[in-house]
Amino acid sequence: MISNRIEQKLQGGSLIRKMFDEGRRLKAIYGDDKVFDFSIGNPDLEPPIEVKDAIRNLANSDEPGMHGYMGNNGYPETRAAVAGKLSKDSGLEISPDAICMTVGAGGAMNNVLRAILDPDDEIILLAPFFLEYMNYIDNVFGKIVIVNTDPDTFLPIIGDIEKAITPRTKAIVVNSPNNPSGAIYPKEVLIALNEMLLRQDHVIHVISDEPYIDLAYDNMTVPSSLACFDNVIVCFSWSKSLSLPGERIGYTAVSPKHADYDKLTAALTLCNRILGSVNAPALMQKVICLAIDAKVDVPNYEHRRNLLYDIIVGAGFECTKPQGALYIFMKSPIKDSDFADVCAKYNVLIVPGSAFKREGYARLAFCVSEQTILGSKPAFEAIAKELGLKK
Repeated sequence: MISNRIEQKLQGGSLIRKMFDEGRRLKAIYGDDKVFDFSIGNPDLEPPIEVKDAIRNLANSDEPGMHGYMGNNGYPETRAAVAGKLSKDSGLEISPDAICMTVGAGGAMNNVLRAILDPDDEIILLAPFFLEYMNYIDNVFGKIVIVNTDPDTFLPIIGDIEKAITPRTKAIVVNSPNNPSGAIYPKEVLIALNEMLLRQDHVIHVISDEPYIDLAYDNMTVPSSLACFDNVIVCFSWSKSLSLPGERIGYTAVSPKHADYDKLTAALTLCNRILGSVNAPALMQKVICLAIDAKVDVPNYEHRRNLLYDIIVGAGFECTKPQGALYIFMKSPIKDSDFADVCAKYNVLIVPGSAFKREGYARLAFCVSEQTILGSKPAFEAIAKELGLKK
């Protein structure tokens, strides 16, 4: 028998993964060009040439010990490269000792939660949010406190967050650009949140989940969380910015202003080992060291965002154009689970907003081929007609 807790999770499953699996089933029946799968943020762009060249050269290298163990927090040269980039972006002096290389942002966040949480400690999540956060927190027996963001802008409401704080509040998760809304939190909002947190009678960690920080559109920039928060721990992944989701490479970075800096940096290295990762993949650490300034083709994603947004709005649906990340979070004209069913009738696969704890919406990933986006136009028009949005 498996554990009761895992049995319950199996029964619940993941709406995102279910839709992804449904897409594969439908493609096998109708063909790839007849199924419009917007369910999962799996980038289809190739990694930048700097990354490919680094992989080729390293794979052919005869350097001794290249594939062996290193310190649990990663190669010194990789951590130094990351620290250098963060120092430049934040204006702070970030030490390589503040960096721990991890198995993606998911591995980073699990390390952080294990390092800071005791059973029944509370974590504030800002809805809508990536649903796996709930599993990560449950893994270490933490308690989830959900606070809604602004209904129009999806930005944090400082007063509502403060009302949710209790003596057991250990951390708040900030995700900007946001999955699923695409909202970028302005610098003044982040600073106001930091000031409020610093007024509390105990340290509240800010866990800044940043896999989309390099994906901002319309000439927008994403404020540095290290520059805005005192007690912040950054969780980063190159899955999106370098189109490497299957390689699982990321890091944690602790602010030099953090009240628990020394203990926290040591704890994160320890958790990297005891949670089973041991260390981040050696080859990918060396790749990152060589391609630290590379970036995926962001204008390509902006172009696809514009195409999908115009198709959706043109069909009669409502949504706010996302400022960053890889998703459009559109309003659902009917109950979001029913809307997903109607879309599936036309081979359009979306994820209901309830999967992100924000009912009444649907998420569509635009990191799919331009052919898929353009091909979906008649389907969206037919869906809108069925729902009475257009005659």
